Amino acid sequence: MSYSLLISDLHLDPVRPEHLAALERLLADQAGRARALYVLGDLFEAWIGDDDDSDFNRRAIAAFRAFSDAGSELFFMHGNRDFLLGERFAADCGGTLLDEGTVVDLHGTPALLMHGDSLCTEDQAYQQFRAMARNPQWQQMMLAKPLEERRALAQGMRMQSQSNNANKAENIMDVTPAEVVRVMNETGVRELIHGHTHRPAVHDVDLGDGATGRRWVLGDWGQQGWWIVADGQGLRLESWEIGETR
Repeated sequence: MSYSLLISDLHLDPVRPEHLAALERLLADQAGRARALYVLGDLFEAWIGDDDDSDFNRRAIAAFRAFSDAGSELFFMHGNRDFLLGERFAADCGGTLLDEGTVVDLHGTPALLMHGDSLCTEDQAYQQFRAMARNPQWQQMMLAKPLEERRALAQGMRMQSQSNNANKAENIMDVTPAEVVRVMNETGVRELIHGHTHRPAVHDVDLGDGATGRRWVLGDWGQQGWWIVADGQGLRLESWEIGETR
């Protein structure tokens, strides 16, 4: 198992069953072959708690469990849509939850892994919401509500988010360059990998004092799927048609 994979922003939703089917094919194909899979947030369009045992969610968990049972490591990171993912979900999948801003060794390449929403510091309204939604007390209050109430609240928050984003300038919804430099220098890495912005690309980063790095941005899953392959040769950003087998 000489390579690892990183994905983000699948936004799994029962109204888009083709994305779950594509994930199931990917996991079945890579089980026991990839050393590790890192899911960097927004795996689900909305996650209202680990006690939501819908058929759709059980299918996803079963696919991840078969992947980890085959000997491949599995890691999850919270996104802005699935910040209520908990230890129960990770354990059911045979995986581990990672903190935002975790540095890992990807086959000899140290890399900082993030969902990416914390890098968008110019979006002050969202950062206020993020601080509230990541507060353990607020999360406990939400999880204490009945499932149907949580489901309605999640739908309302999605609609509000779409309305808010429609009126925001493009640069506000992207990462803040100075924040990228800050977190990379703070953690001492030359490679940063994140999702969230839905703008897949590889950017050169001037870290100052003659040092340079790269910022790898994973794409969201729409008609195409995206992943980063990490092996002894470095990192590669790749895409494929969702209907294809990976």
